[in-house]
Amino acid sequence: MALTEEQIRLIFGLKLKQTRNKKELSLFGLAKKTGLSKSYLNEIENGKKYPKPDKIVTIAEALDTTYEEMVNMKLTGKMAPLSEIILSGILKEIPLKLFGIDEGRLIDIIANAPDKTTTFIGTLFEIARRRNISRDDFYLSALRSYQEAHQNYFPELESEVMAFVKRYHIDVKQKIKSVELEEILSEEFGYSIDYNSLNSNDHLGQIRSVFNPKQKKLMIAKEVSETQRVFILAKELGYCHLGIQARPLTFSWIKFEGFEDVLNNFKASYFAGALILNEKRLSGNLDEFLKSDKWDPRAFLDLMLTYTDSAETFFQRLTNLLPKHFGMTDMFFLRFSRKMPDERVTLTKEYHIGSGYQPRAHQEREHYCRRWVSTEILSDDNSFPERSGIRIGIQRNQFAQSDSHQLILAASNVDPFNPNWRRSVCIGLSLHAKQKRKISFVDSDLIPQKMVGNTCERCPIEDCRERIANPVILENALAEKAIQERVEALLKEADKD
Repeated sequence: MALTEEQIRLIFGLKLKQTRNKKELSLFGLAKKTGLSKSYLNEIENGKKYPKPDKIVTIAEALDTTYEEMVNMKLTGKMAPLSEIILSGILKEIPLKLFGIDEGRLIDIIANAPDKTTTFIGTLFEIARRRNISRDDFYLSALRSYQEAHQNYFPELESEVMAFVKRYHIDVKQKIKSVELEEILSEEFGYSIDYNSLNSNDHLGQIRSVFNPKQKKLMIAKEVSETQRVFILAKELGYCHLGIQARPLTFSWIKFEGFEDVLNNFKASYFAGALILNEKRLSGNLDEFLKSDKWDPRAFLDLMLTYTDSAETFFQRLTNLLPKHFGMTDMFFLRFSRKMPDERVTLTKEYHIGSGYQPRAHQEREHYCRRWVSTEILSDDNSFPERSGIRIGIQRNQFAQSDSHQLILAASNVDPFNPNWRRSVCIGLSLHAKQKRKISFVDSDLIPQKMVGNTCERCPIEDCRERIANPVILENALAEKAIQERVEALLKEADKD
């Protein structure tokens, strides 16, 4: 693999710093020995400049080493893991600028860290490589961290949506229709909308729209519902209004060219959700709903369907507004999928705001707890209230061997492109005193309460009728704990003798 100029500069700079420190020589001292300026040498060490061959010879002689050793692209000792990290190019896959981090500064911090810290960092990257964590995994993880750092609320995007609404005189008090959005795309942005090119043979389970930037043609599968069409068109308007160029060309996305695509895809999706579910109007509706002292699933369904037939769009919008307008900052969003009649339930999306117990993306071989309403609602059980194909469920969770309580609100529907699949979305709210005060119906007798686990393999609940796998991970942990306790007891007994 050919090295980039930047990689060569960075490694040479680290090599110079490592060799200089080994010789116990300051930058000032090296400047005096070589006749080169201290500022020039500092720029070399920081990876900003690469010296010409004659200057490398001068530096090598001053450090009592060879030209060949100085230009070798391998670092030794505690710097070795850092050399591997730079050569792998993995730092380019991580969007450091999103978090205000300069790559050169990060490398400098790692280079000056204690030996054990540097080795630990190298180990993390090695684990990532061994587990085949892809570039997209890094990007999506970084995006989730970005959302969580901002409590998933972005005022600048909310402002852009309101400016768009005003500019095009959109009535946000009414459910937005696709024909209105089509007109704006065609009349204002020169788009043509094509409902004929994509057909049932074009992987409609994955591809629902394709954008051709040269022709400004948006191809939308004719099989998509009005609700899906509205979101696709609203997202496209987000790209246009925000002036976004770097973007995926398909919905759902097939691949990202870089992190900018990931971030811009998120911005356009956020724009679409904020356009469909107006911030001021929905916040007022939610305030009224949360003040009710009785849980009413029909009223919740009515509220959702006032805006959209997409439970996922509605629930994701709740994660924007509940932290901002209601101070609910300990919550999470999860999306599950299940192919019927298979038992396995797969966690396909998650992000968290604040702390609390919740399912996380454990190994694929583990089985998520079927006591959760978000997984139970994926079954053939018809007892859940349903309207327009959307089931709604609610539950108070208490984790086994914990005092932690959560309120889980879930919805599910059949995947319109894969009728053998059901999917569910849920939001979970930690029920500590501050958040309980925000929800008047939280203690309603109509809300079932259950003791739950995380996955079957980790769950201590005995005689669980919903269990589909033995608690092998828990049993192994308990066995290890028992061994450790016995060893400690033997050592104490030996000390007495």
